[in-house]
Amino acid sequence: MKLLARILPPLLVAVAALLTATACIPSYKFNGSAINYNVYKTVNISEFPIRAALVYPPLQQVFENKLMDAVTRQTRLRIVDGNNADLRVSGEITGYSLSPQAVGTDAYATETRLTITVRLKYEDTKNASNNVDQSFSAYRQFSSSLMLTDVQDELCQQISDELVDLIFNATFGNW
Repeated sequence: MKLLARILPPLLVAVAALLTATACIPSYKFNGSAINYNVYKTVNISEFPIRAALVYPPLQQVFENKLMDAVTRQTRLRIVDGNNADLRVSGEITGYSLSPQAVGTDAYATETRLTITVRLKYEDTKNASNNVDQSFSAYRQFSSSLMLTDVQDELCQQISDELVDLIFNATFGNW
């Protein structure tokens, strides 16, 4: 008991000091963007028309909305119309394809892969060395026993999320 009486007061003082010190430390939120907001204030995001051989019409709107949402959530840039923006994002959906993957014992595919490819052009009007002209692809696999029409909406949502992350990191994140 005497040992506890000797240890407890200094321990309480140490815990109180630790709590006070950590309360004074500023915190920073890392959102992935590497933008100098003194230089860049606006961004223009153009439409991404579907130029793929196989077309799923809702994909364009889903992808564009997810890209604009990511820019709005993760940056302080103002989205504007026209070519007067500090940063310009444009492109097209160039690929929407299905391919068989795993083959079962009956020689039929047991898995099918949906792949979406987006060609992106990112223009930095202040620093051309940051420009990006690149294609990005992402895919999801699903059981071949399912109809594409049953899983297409969900797969397009998931693939669009991944594509937007890849694009954001390669452009606004400056990775």
